[in-house]
Amino acid sequence: MKAMIMAAGVGSRLDPVTQNLPKPLVPVANRPVMDILLEKLASIGVRDVVANTYYLADKIIERYSNNPYGVRFNYIREENLSGTAGGLKKCQFFFDENEDFVVLSADGLSNADLAKGIEIHKQSEAIATIGIKQVPMEDIPNFGVVVTDDDGFITEFQEKPPIEDAKSNFINTGIYIFNYRIFEFIPKDTFYDFAKNVFPQLVSLKQINTFEIDEYWSDIGTLDQYRQSTQDLFNGLCKFNHSPVVQTATGKYISETENIKANILGNCTIGKNCSFGKNVTLENCIIWDNVKIDDNVKIKDSIVASNCFVGVDLYSQVIGANQHLEQEAVKINA
Repeated sequence: MKAMIMAAGVGSRLDPVTQNLPKPLVPVANRPVMDILLEKLASIGVRDVVANTYYLADKIIERYSNNPYGVRFNYIREENLSGTAGGLKKCQFFFDENEDFVVLSADGLSNADLAKGIEIHKQSEAIATIGIKQVPMEDIPNFGVVVTDDDGFITEFQEKPPIEDAKSNFINTGIYIFNYRIFEFIPKDTFYDFAKNVFPQLVSLKQINTFEIDEYWSDIGTLDQYRQSTQDLFNGLCKFNHSPVVQTATGKYISETENIKANILGNCTIGKNCSFGKNVTLENCIIWDNVKIDDNVKIKDSIVASNCFVGVDLYSQVIGANQHLEQEAVKINA
């Protein structure tokens, strides 16, 4: 079986950390999300993967053209964004007629049983099968809601409905298994979207099946979700390969930098080649690579992207890459 990763998005809701890095390479526990996806696909026997690229495409192509996961990585470059379905259409050449394949979003973080989903898809003989997840009713207005019949086939979609109007509390996770016939419903050279353009056609034909995801699922599409996904990892809700969790008297951390000499509170991730001055305190922080933190600095509930110098305290801040933060600069800017 082959797979596609939708990797063309700009990641504007993750600004400023995506100003220098495409969303698929944003790290969770120091591992780019796309690393985790490729590792997962390889674990179920997928050996050929294609990605549509657009924003900072060279960084994605460079990282995965030679990868350690036993996956042959292929790609297209989109000159103009063409929507979720339009991006898939441009990859039609990659897939084999009459075959099924997997499509994943590059910002998805999940322990979903893809093998189970594939089996359900094959047995149903549907054109499309979507991974769906049950969520609390109070979260419904943030998601696309899926309504199914007794056989698990989708009868209706509701896009971010108010709680009182929701007909279900199952949501679309963006995990798709398609048959090659899906391409019959996507025109060439047209901006086309799964939710708005393709799925309504398939619903009318009763051709979208579902499989329920009981395991962990999230995405890192926003800064809040990115923070929460990192906390979920420490809380044991999400599982993938990463460096060991180090327990301290006051917190836990995952680090690619050895000999951390900082006060760790809560849960923190620290990238490689970081350095800390005396009496540094980190609390519930995400620190990327090559970050230098000065003496007596406290960073709390913040994200600091790569290649930054931090000489001031940070509280609930998001700092993009290559920033030099000193007390004098802060006073001037204020």
